[in-house]
Amino acid sequence: MEKRPFATKEKLEEIVKEYPTPFHLYDEKGIRENARKLNEAFSWNKGFREYFAVKATPNPFILNILKDYGCGTDCSSLTELMMSEALGFTGSDIMFSSNDTPEEEFQFADRIGGIINLDDITHIDYLEKAIGHIPETISCRFNPGGVFKISNDIMDNPGDSKYGMTTEQIFEAFKILKSKGAKKFGIHAFLASNTVTNEYYPLLAKVLFELAVRLKKETQVEIAFINLSGGIGIPYRPDQESNDIFAIGEGVRQVYEEVLVPEGMGEVAIYTELGRFLLGPYGGLVTKAIHEKHTHKEYIGVDACAVNLMRPAMYGAYHHLTVMGKEDEACSHKYDVVGSLCENNDKFAIDRMLPEIAVGDLIFIHDTGAHGFSMGYNYNGKLRSAEILLKEDGSAQMIRRAETSKDYFATFDFCDVMDGGK
Repeated sequence: MEKRPFATKEKLEEIVKEYPTPFHLYDEKGIRENARKLNEAFSWNKGFREYFAVKATPNPFILNILKDYGCGTDCSSLTELMMSEALGFTGSDIMFSSNDTPEEEFQFADRIGGIINLDDITHIDYLEKAIGHIPETISCRFNPGGVFKISNDIMDNPGDSKYGMTTEQIFEAFKILKSKGAKKFGIHAFLASNTVTNEYYPLLAKVLFELAVRLKKETQVEIAFINLSGGIGIPYRPDQESNDIFAIGEGVRQVYEEVLVPEGMGEVAIYTELGRFLLGPYGGLVTKAIHEKHTHKEYIGVDACAVNLMRPAMYGAYHHLTVMGKEDEACSHKYDVVGSLCENNDKFAIDRMLPEIAVGDLIFIHDTGAHGFSMGYNYNGKLRSAEILLKEDGSAQMIRRAETSKDYFATFDFCDVMDGGK
């Protein structure tokens, strides 16, 4: 599969005149089209809802676009809850899926009526003490342990994950929660990350649907929803095939009809949390080549660094690079494309074959729409970049300004420092 940026060289040059590199650019048209497809793929389930994982792209302009398509928000922290509330997401619009949760975050989630998704059986008592009751609607996160396989391929290792309850614990948790007043229950699980296969969601659904049937029979609770969470990935590499969301939706429907419907559970709602799938391909990091270095290797230094996109440094993750205006030129030069951090893993590409790059060339780093800007940080005193929305009409809107040195120093009181803390 050929990867092409969603913006032309001419459009990027136009944007750069107003907003200097580096910046994250988002494609409004692509985001809207993908949200429509997701809703259509699961339209067979009347209760279906996408709870967008705010951690993937925590920008209010993006959340408002998704709100147009009935999306709720999946939050994992107090600030994400606050952002959701500020944008008008309330009550069941919000799923609060956190772990190692401070009591004030449970209290805030309860105050705004969000659905609380408990990560551990010990959190039942902790939650009750924090908010003074157990909500009537509540969810529990499940972790079956072991490894998760598709055919003979190991997709992930839930047994090593810190998230979720064991099988025995979730049965006990449902019984305890029921005794404390809970009336409607949800089940949540995340067993594999960034899968590029149409088989993952149907297999996960089968695990959770069969668990739901057992839970209903043995605990006599009402299973109101089953949250398949995230895990549907995107093709970061050009040789990977994209997931087919319609095939995935149909696969889940077949399992639903096979497992839940015969048990009288045909009203159970299906929820998803597809941050990466919804946003990943519709964001890119735009940066500029500012240096070239010829030593033991050939280096291209750009004005972005790992603080703008840390996935390559943190995971060794692959992100495709396009040298704008040279898309059709031969990839005849081998480069490490690097940032300026004092860390040797600050590299967007290692030994990557690319067209010859000249200082001043714009480089588009693909698939940063999810877990791109959001994982930024300030190491070396670096400042986080702006976020720009390429609107459907072709105009560009700044949806988050770049940080300034004033932002960086805002948490210091220099007068207090100079007075010796007196």
